[in-house]
Amino acid sequence: MATLTVLGSINVDYVMQVAAFPRPGQTIEAKRYQIVGGGKGANQAVAAAKLGGKVAMIGCVGDDAIGAQLTQEFAATGLDVSAITAVAGEATGLAMIYVDDKGENSIGIWPGANGCLSPQLASAHREFIEQSQLLLMQLETPIETLIEAAAIAKAANTQVVLNPAPAKALPDALLAHVDIITPNETEAEQLTGIAVDTLDDADRAAQALHQRFGIDMVLITMGKRGVWLSQAGQGQLLAGFEVKAVDTTAAGDTFNGGFVTALLEGQSVIDAVAFGQAAAAMSVTRVGAQSSIPSRDEALALVNTRASL
Repeated sequence: MATLTVLGSINVDYVMQVAAFPRPGQTIEAKRYQIVGGGKGANQAVAAAKLGGKVAMIGCVGDDAIGAQLTQEFAATGLDVSAITAVAGEATGLAMIYVDDKGENSIGIWPGANGCLSPQLASAHREFIEQSQLLLMQLETPIETLIEAAAIAKAANTQVVLNPAPAKALPDALLAHVDIITPNETEAEQLTGIAVDTLDDADRAAQALHQRFGIDMVLITMGKRGVWLSQAGQGQLLAGFEVKAVDTTAAGDTFNGGFVTALLEGQSVIDAVAFGQAAAAMSVTRVGAQSSIPSRDEALALVNTRASL
């Protein structure tokens, strides 16, 4: 059975590279167009698998050709897909993504079959959660399902990692079961009411998450500045890697997948963060979500450039 279980969304991404985002009423011509696998849950599961993890995924696709194709592609990466459900009468979720010349993205999502990932389905696949060391979740599937999965995990002493993206208010019933949380600045502000502009802000937001919800470890991803890591009330900034960004889609997902993979291997938290940062840095030098995720060897090579300095 898998060491890591990821519960979350599965999408097909329609990606267009453009010089600049279209203004209202404007029609533009794209430089490049791709159809690739996406969804925050699937991105993180594929990242963990490609980066060396033993991973199973709990999720839903539609009973359509693209859902079947994505499931086959996941299996080809080594992902255990036996808990992915094809939902009759539903279409696979999708995202429409624009990527501009600065590497920034603008995304619209239609959930499709992801909305069918019910608490009953999570419970039906509880053995994956119970026999894993870690459960990783995000916020593109129903919140009540996350609460059910987190409760199953806690009862089985499975660690719960929550990437609270996209940003939204969350109930205490979920946050009370979270061991590690990985928001970006916007998501940290959503959860705490503290605008994260400076490192002092990041520390205050992390302390609020520790104190209000009893979360053991907080990692606030801060883009080019790095990651604010807070454990046992002590915080520090861990610098990232400098690269030229082409497309930032799924950078955060790649970080999460890499971080938990390294953590499960027994690496220190600081080394696990560095591995996740290296994988994310490599991913932004390429276009797409899952198509941009590097191999384990590529991520390690970038980590080793820092070690050799």
